[in-house]
Amino acid sequence: MVTIERPAEKWLVPTRDFAVEAVLQRELGVSALVASVLVHRGLSDVHEADEFLNPDLDRLGDPTLLPDYAEARDAIFAARERGELIYIHGDYDADGITSAAILDRFLTKIGCKVHTHVPHRMKEGYGIHKMAVEAAREAGAKLFLTCDCGVAAFEPVRLAHEAGMKIVVTDHHHVGDDIPREAVAVMNPHRPESKYPFAELCGAGVVFRLCEGLTKELGMPVDKYRDNFLDLAAIGTVADVMPLIGENRIITHFGLMRLGEARKAGLRALMEVADIKPPLRSSNIGFGIGPRLNAAGRIDDAALALQLVQATDDLEATQLAKQIEIVNTQRKVEQQRIVEEAVERVIETGAHEKNIIILADPGWHPGIVGIVAGRLVEQFRRPVFVLNVDEEKGVIKGSGRSIPRFHLAEAILAHPDLFLSGGGHAMAAGCSFEQDRYEEVLEKLDAFAGSVLSPDDFIPVRKLDGEVEPSEITLRSVQELSKLEPFGMGNRTPEFVARDIDLVLKAPTKSPEHVRLTLRKGSGPAFTAMAFGIGKRFEEVDPGSKIDVVFEACVDTWNGRESVKWHVRDFVTK
Repeated sequence: MVTIERPAEKWLVPTRDFAVEAVLQRELGVSALVASVLVHRGLSDVHEADEFLNPDLDRLGDPTLLPDYAEARDAIFAARERGELIYIHGDYDADGITSAAILDRFLTKIGCKVHTHVPHRMKEGYGIHKMAVEAAREAGAKLFLTCDCGVAAFEPVRLAHEAGMKIVVTDHHHVGDDIPREAVAVMNPHRPESKYPFAELCGAGVVFRLCEGLTKELGMPVDKYRDNFLDLAAIGTVADVMPLIGENRIITHFGLMRLGEARKAGLRALMEVADIKPPLRSSNIGFGIGPRLNAAGRIDDAALALQLVQATDDLEATQLAKQIEIVNTQRKVEQQRIVEEAVERVIETGAHEKNIIILADPGWHPGIVGIVAGRLVEQFRRPVFVLNVDEEKGVIKGSGRSIPRFHLAEAILAHPDLFLSGGGHAMAAGCSFEQDRYEEVLEKLDAFAGSVLSPDDFIPVRKLDGEVEPSEITLRSVQELSKLEPFGMGNRTPEFVARDIDLVLKAPTKSPEHVRLTLRKGSGPAFTAMAFGIGKRFEEVDPGSKIDVVFEACVDTWNGRESVKWHVRDFVTK
């Protein structure tokens, strides 16, 4: 592994193993470019590489190995047998919405009586509010079934138990030292005793696997079940930024196919307003479908998104999709305002010089602070919490986003005395605490981050897939890179470095942020490239200069003809 440093970033360039690449080329019939990526990503074994390139639904784990599967099955089937109401409690994000939709659709189909609820972010907050427990009790529910939440809901679970309900928790969030013991089942693949072979399922993934197990128990066709629900499971997986490896890769690969068929009226209408057309990629979920479903829960009511996902009438679905599009536009405007204010606050206060950035303001919308935190992480390379101040209640609450090597949920759980509530994942979490403890929270979390992180952790690292020669970037080899999709967390889009490249020409575009380039290496043929977002840096580089470039290889289609185009992401002058 070679490390190349430039002022603001490190490039990690793996040393290529051409002998192993040759084996993969011969056995799998792939190009050297694809083989180099497979080897770098730990897939040098021919069998493992072949499984990666050819996802198979039959390689999903046995659902009965999920923790407390039998207890969850028995509770659900008992409620079904007795005709008792099952109260499904989801979450207000895309994962919680798709989780709830899978359970609602499936349990209804097998004859269960259900009522499905997703919380209102402003009225109920994260997790299970006591008002939801009371609503379930008043409705006469006998089974309280959670999805994408509940593993840390000790008090709500106790209240539901005291109200005479059985509780089944399905969740995928970080598991602390204990679980709600009054629940008859806590189905979370992160539990230490779990025997399920893949722990990184999202909430929708967990219920997708649970319901598949129930499908088999009932003697129903599994293939038909998967066809009906893979689209929702894929949306939850990608939108919740799960690593697209193992079972998540399989679910997303096939889920994108089903989603492209647009069988569900609500999803069809949503893709229409978002101008999403097949063939679909994970980015269509990550930047199109997911943000729109999330927008409903961020600044309006997540029930709107659940209605859309559940819609069966085309006219109703279209009206709901248009409503969500309006909400999403409002979210974008509000998000930009808060980002600008937060960046100014960071610079004014010197917060970017601390180990962790923690900002709070009564004017920042609680539903948007998480996205803002993510933008600040990108800019300042620090763990970030962006919070809303509820001055009437004297409570501060919001969301955090992190960098590698700093686990947000563990940081929160390490300080139980500080927080009223909190939890989540390594890279994303939420918390709340009393307003008058703001300085204490800032001081203690900064000290905790300082004990975990070193100065090197604050330097962005760009992990590349190897050094290549321009001659390797052919139309065939670049087209073959699509075999590595779906791309996302844990399986990023391949990026390469090419050294000693001659900058032949540079041409401006309508935006100074983007520039069109003509490049060549030595006496080889010239080729075109686009540099997006770094055009101004090229103003300081004259034609004739030699540069090392980091790029993504893409297929460009124009007038029906396909050609290779380099998308330059970064460069250094020689």
